[in-house]
Amino acid sequence: MNYTWHFLLMSLMYILAGIMHFIKPKAYLRIMPRYLPNHQLLVALSGISEIVLGISLLSPELKDPAIYGIIVMLAIFLTVHFYMLSGKKASKGIPRWILLLRIPLQFGLMYWAYSYLYS
Repeated sequence: MNYTWHFLLMSLMYILAGIMHFIKPKAYLRIMPRYLPNHQLLVALSGISEIVLGISLLSPELKDPAIYGIIVMLAIFLTVHFYMLSGKKASKGIPRWILLLRIPLQFGLMYWAYSYLYS
C-alpha cells in the first residue's frame, strides 16, 4: 500500500504519544480521574495501546482493525477530558478554554482515523 504523508504522520503521532506515557508518566497520572483504579497500570496500558495501534496502522492486514481500535481508544480517553472539566482541582490548572477545545479535537482525531478506513 502507498501511504500518504498525513497517514504516516498519524501513525507516528500515536507511536510518539504512546512512548510519552513511559517518558513522562507523571503528566498522565496527574490527569487520571479519581474514580478509575490503578492509575499506573492504566497509563502504561494506554501507552502500549497507542504504540501498538500506531505501528499496526502500517500493516495492510491490521490497518482497518487498528483504525477501529484508535476510534474506541479516543472515545475512552474522552472520560479524562470530561473529568478535567468537572472542577478546578481536576483541571490541573489548565485553562478551561483549552479543556473545552480538546473535546472537538478528540472527535476530529476520530474522524481523521475513520477517513482512512477501507482505503
